[in-house]
Amino acid sequence: MPGVGDLTMENSCQALCRSLITHSGLQEEVDISKSVLYTSLMGLLLVADREREIHLSLGSGQVGLWNVGNTCFLNSIVQCLSHTCSLRDYCLTKAFLHEMGSTEEPQLMKAFTQVLCDLWDSNGTNTAVNPGAFCSAFKESVPYFSGYSQQDAQEFLRFLLDRLHSEINRCPPHRNTLRTSLVPARATLRIGEEAAVMWKKYLERENSKIVDLFAGQLRSSLHCSVCSHYSTTFDVFYDLSLPIPKVLRSVAGGSVSLKDCLELFSQEEQLEKENSPLCERCGKRTESTKKLTIQKFPKVIVLHLNRFTTSRYSISKSTVSVSFPLTQLDLGPYGPVDTGPVLYNLYAVCNHSGTVNMGHYTAYCLDETGWQCYNDSRVTPTGESQLQSNQAYVLFYKLDVSSEPGK
Repeated sequence: MPGVGDLTMENSCQALCRSLITHSGLQEEVDISKSVLYTSLMGLLLVADREREIHLSLGSGQVGLWNVGNTCFLNSIVQCLSHTCSLRDYCLTKAFLHEMGSTEEPQLMKAFTQVLCDLWDSNGTNTAVNPGAFCSAFKESVPYFSGYSQQDAQEFLRFLLDRLHSEINRCPPHRNTLRTSLVPARATLRIGEEAAVMWKKYLERENSKIVDLFAGQLRSSLHCSVCSHYSTTFDVFYDLSLPIPKVLRSVAGGSVSLKDCLELFSQEEQLEKENSPLCERCGKRTESTKKLTIQKFPKVIVLHLNRFTTSRYSISKSTVSVSFPLTQLDLGPYGPVDTGPVLYNLYAVCNHSGTVNMGHYTAYCLDETGWQCYNDSRVTPTGESQLQSNQAYVLFYKLDVSSEPGK
């Protein structure tokens, strides 16, 4: 004799069966097994769950942040990350709580998520948000930023992404294991295969939403001028720091393009003996050449225009205007040979105005209504023409999925 649970299951199956028959035009006599109904029901529930995650109830996001003591560097970067939609949605759904490999409380991630919740609150009044709790959590995590002095926005971004990744890493906390050869029979592997092996090894230890979005792979090729030996190393990056070519102000108004910066970054560099690593074949330091290539392109690429130069006695700032495309930035030429177009679209800019000692940070972010200027607690619409200036410092580009390598 069937129990209450079985009867409930039977009634539910019959109701779902009638619903499927009604919507699909089947005859009443058609027999649909419970397993098929269960599969159909679970499929519908999964679709509904995905839609619930995608269709978040969001406000405009056009909300400023209080300056709680020379924190404009923090505010500008947080606004840029707030408009990194995949990261924003991941935080707002608190998906990280179900993915973490550690049982420790993700204090910084929770504080960061709370700021995003306040910025995108659909019931909010669009009044500025106080990031004080997040700021305190960050300083506790990174004591280097303690105090109230002005800090560098790009350094803050690097530390923040690193700490957030550490807290929400899907892999269990690192354990001391015996080191084994990362690439067996290395000489028999092609560059692409070796890069893939190294990337797989990295993901076995470091795997998070931060890695999903921001992590790319950089290839460094070293060519010994004595024995002509080539050696290759791979490094993971979260941003690329680009040198700004030195120009005379009388030439083209002292302006350069982002392409000029990328060309300078990726051109072959001559290394003297004292600055060169040991040649694997010679077993000593030799004159060599070094070239950098983007081996793996991230979904979000952060380009840092290195305006600050440190000498023995001082720090100076470059005020050269760097022009950059808002759409269709092609980074394919800076990847492996025959990569093809790899296109990115700009969605946020962190700006630095003033001097080394007396500076201020703001952000330009793109939303559904256009570009907005975020100046601490003030938010104002701005035109595309305002983006190009000698204050642009950190550029945030999103990969155009239609040009993603391998698709």
